[in-house]
Amino acid sequence: MSTDTAPRTDPIRPAGGTGAWAVLLPAGRYEAERLVHHDTLELTGLDGDARPRRGDEVAVLADAPPRLVALGRVVTGGGEQREDPEDPESDRFGGTLVVAYTRRVFDEPVPADALTLDGPVTALDPAVFRELADRVGPPPLRRSWLVSLDLPIEADSPAEAVRLFWAYVQELGPRELPAFVSPSGDELAMQAFVLGAEANQDPEEDD
Repeated sequence: MSTDTAPRTDPIRPAGGTGAWAVLLPAGRYEAERLVHHDTLELTGLDGDARPRRGDEVAVLADAPPRLVALGRVVTGGGEQREDPEDPESDRFGGTLVVAYTRRVFDEPVPADALTLDGPVTALDPAVFRELADRVGPPPLRRSWLVSLDLPIEADSPAEAVRLFWAYVQELGPRELPAFVSPSGDELAMQAFVLGAEANQDPEEDD
């Protein structure tokens, strides 16, 4: 009988390094992620042999056609969280994957036609991930914006008007309500957005 004492390495994970993965958004999820800001992406019902671990890098993709919409890092596998450093399976997901976004490009996706995906989660060569990340580039400088939502509401008191306002916001949401945004100090540059994209709200310009 022989005993294998050589260290076991994952073929997609450099020894002592971080793995890299492509995660495909389910149908309809791209629009939801684009409309409302989320700090994390949670995917459930994942099966198969792909096993991302906490700390692995992730390229988030939308399909038809394949395009990169975000970068992230695995923060937990969901379910029971074991943190035993002696357990090599402790950071692997069991059907649920939670990814913390590190860079979002939902409004300007990067084409990724050359990638071959095996399903919702696909192992990537770290060099391929770095190439995708380089194509995304550094984040732009952050600035202050003024965002407003004006609704004419009939009510019997200011408090009732506020309650109705939030009811309409929850019911209609970003798919139907126009939000107005402008750079701080430059209200003349105000733009209306519906469905996450600029929308013309001047009926005279439609004629």
